[in-house]
Amino acid sequence: MESSQSARRENGALVTDRAQGMPRLAGKYLTFKLARESYGMAIQHVRELIRLVEITRVPGTKDFIRGVINLRGKVIPVIDPRVKFRMGELKATDQTVIIVVQCQIRGHELTLGMLVDEVLEVLTITAENLEPPPDFGTGAIDTDYLLGVGKTDKKVILLMDLAKVLSAEEAEAVEKAVEPEIVSPPAPETPSADPRGDLPCSET
Repeated sequence: MESSQSARRENGALVTDRAQGMPRLAGKYLTFKLARESYGMAIQHVRELIRLVEITRVPGTKDFIRGVINLRGKVIPVIDPRVKFRMGELKATDQTVIIVVQCQIRGHELTLGMLVDEVLEVLTITAENLEPPPDFGTGAIDTDYLLGVGKTDKKVILLMDLAKVLSAEEAEAVEKAVEPEIVSPPAPETPSADPRGDLPCSET
């Protein structure tokens, strides 16, 4: 993949347009685990966190679409980001969580669930602790779905751009997955968390 970043010299240093845009990304992020890596998503896209419930498979859908769930009478598609990013299918544990997000992806307004290995915490990431996504060069790993990299004392957090997680074709496939289907009964009213208030927050 050819790098899409344009660059210019500023005070003798090479500065990319992406780097110039880092300050606007400062804010609160819900952090979570996918395999061994820590990721974050902007908290404003997160609607709720729910424990893993039965997911109804939808025949003929793409492999990263795990199926649909009935959330208080509304059918919600659920995707497995680990499959999408070729990390291997998620194996459910008692820490597995479905993050319900609402965002616009490639012109499609979607509400969907994202399976993650574990939800960590809400972090406030300041501008000085943000860097552009790594550029691996032509034909290497695609980092288009990353907003940037947040730094903490102990680790780095890959900040996910939900608007670019799926292609237009994939977003359309997710929409079609919720066309009338027979799904499991609504998930029981088990405690869920509002990540904007219930999870511990810290500033990096």
